[in-house]
Amino acid sequence: MQNGTNLYALDISAASFAKACGGPCTEGCVTLARIGEDAWALGDSKRPDVTPLRFTTEELDAAGIDPARFGLGA
Repeated sequence: MQNGTNLYALDISAASFAKACGGPCTEGCVTLARIGEDAWALGDSKRPDVTPLRFTTEELDAAGIDPARFGLGA
């Protein structure tokens, strides 16, 4: 966590999530939102009741998740 920031303490109520789908999205789509300078929330559009997971940009990169695929800049 950058600068000791607790990612789960960040308010994501106004976050704008974008979808990235590799196909017709029949099984579910991953959603991603920037929630801070170096913070991201990753969710599932088919399970909106589940709290999105939070990651730093470095963690997203390590997992092979590119915000550009969601139309978002890193």
